[in-house]
Amino acid sequence: MRIPLVTAATPLNWESELAALLKRLSTAQQELLSLLSTKRELIVRRDHQGLSDLVVREGELAAELQACQQRRQELLRQADAEGLPSNSLEELATALPRSAASALKTPVAEARQRAELIRHECLAQWVAVQRTVLHLSQLLEIIATGGRSHPTYGKGRVVERGGSLIDQAV
Repeated sequence: MRIPLVTAATPLNWESELAALLKRLSTAQQELLSLLSTKRELIVRRDHQGLSDLVVREGELAAELQACQQRRQELLRQADAEGLPSNSLEELATALPRSAASALKTPVAEARQRAELIRHECLAQWVAVQRTVLHLSQLLEIIATGGRSHPTYGKGRVVERGGSLIDQAV
């Protein structure tokens, strides 16, 4: 199957539209990576006030990334309406004339790489927070039960357990 090329008669300047979107996306992604780095440091330091202060900026970046996503969808819908590839920006950029396609190749690859870094950073932070929540939950259980666990099966007296208040492995 041959991918149709954009011709000079196309009313939308695809190269400039895609370049503008990729520039906007790049800025938002770089700001998000910076924010996530700051957030990681605050999580490690257990700076709850600092984390709370990031909420507004996170919301602004989320809104900007949503706007980028909406613009992406608009461009892909328009590309589909014009018979151009519309599965991804990379596919659309590849269908442009050679000079435009080569100019957009690097920004598309960089956006994809930053998106992968963002996913990894978010996952790492999620894991760290989940471990903390689990640890706090275990502490609350120890405090609530006085360190004595109830038998899982049957009726009987409470199992006496010795040990420390905090799991020393954590």
